[in-house]
Amino acid sequence: MALCDIVPAGVVTGDDLITLFDHARANGYAIPAVNCTSSSTANACLEAARKAKSPVIIQVSNGGGAFVCGKSLKTADSAAIGSVALAMHVRSVAKYYGVPVVLHSDHCAKKLLPWFDGMLKADEEFFAKYGEPLFSSHMLDLSEEPDDENIAICVEYMKRMAPLKIWLEMEIGITGGEEDGVDNENVDPAKLYTSPEQVWSVYEALSKIGPMFSIAAAFGNVHGVYKPGNVVLSPEKLGTHQAYAKKMLGSSLAKPIYLVMHGGSGSTDAEIGAAVKHGVIKMNIDTDTQWAYWDGMRGFEKEKHDFLQGQIGNPTGPDKPNKKFYDPRVWIRKAEESMCARVNTSCDKLGSVGKYEPASPEAGCAQIGDPKKGLSPIVLVAAGAIIGSAATLLMKMVAK
Repeated sequence: MALCDIVPAGVVTGDDLITLFDHARANGYAIPAVNCTSSSTANACLEAARKAKSPVIIQVSNGGGAFVCGKSLKTADSAAIGSVALAMHVRSVAKYYGVPVVLHSDHCAKKLLPWFDGMLKADEEFFAKYGEPLFSSHMLDLSEEPDDENIAICVEYMKRMAPLKIWLEMEIGITGGEEDGVDNENVDPAKLYTSPEQVWSVYEALSKIGPMFSIAAAFGNVHGVYKPGNVVLSPEKLGTHQAYAKKMLGSSLAKPIYLVMHGGSGSTDAEIGAAVKHGVIKMNIDTDTQWAYWDGMRGFEKEKHDFLQGQIGNPTGPDKPNKKFYDPRVWIRKAEESMCARVNTSCDKLGSVGKYEPASPEAGCAQIGDPKKGLSPIVLVAAGAIIGSAATLLMKMVAK
């Protein structure tokens, strides 16, 4: 059965999200997860997904959320405010692009739990009104903590998330390098490789609560782009994790665990292919798409340099206006086009191209919430008035 027959277009949550990830695992592809810091970068991802006929994951980091909120706003909740704002933007436009979109929050270390709590509060409020969470999924990255503490905190949060049907991604084993203010460049190399026993410990604890979780198991992953030879990835270790879990579960599934790959930027095609082969359903991309966004703008500035030195005057004449060159919609669009192309490259590497036939734009609508079905407030008021009148009449009859 085609993916478009079993998963709707637009932001997907709950059972639809499980179906999407099941389809990816069963059909041997992964979904690109791109860090976004603005409506522009989010739109570039949506455009790429539509062109590639692929699902896409739009994710926001703590720093990205704070940026969306506005760097000048120095409040404790700025990261959560901005993350929610980006989620609302994506919900407003996603369905018009005609492909499945997963709304996700990226690495949340222990010190950033207030940010996580803020987003989860927004999920709960959205769920109370509309019957689904605002976000599709969230990630807890407590990999710097002892394993027991990491798993215990994940268990407590998953208990809170399960009634809302929010997916939990967790990390065990550390992703090296530096991203969004979290610096693991000097970490013990041994911690860059997760053992099958560690992965099983996570599965054993979280599966008691529900099926909606994935594990980012480290296999030498590093954030950022480094010279060839500086990073040694061992994606075959993911196959070992799957085999161990299959044995422990007695499962008929060859790949019973949903796995996630971090540090996808700079990885070779062979490394990515091996990771997907072993059950990776999601791969994070940030550094490469950051560069692509900038490179589109850089190329435009280089080509139009002489038209961008003043509001008036260019090679075609000293009195010629340059507004059509410095209008932000022009050079930001060039950045979007470049980022879109890079996301399409990731779709191709992950095997997600052509997996979803986009719905027509006319079939779209904003997903900012459909109120839960129930009796109309007018009906309730009318019913209250009738009951009140009947009660008054009954009291008068009794009084006689």
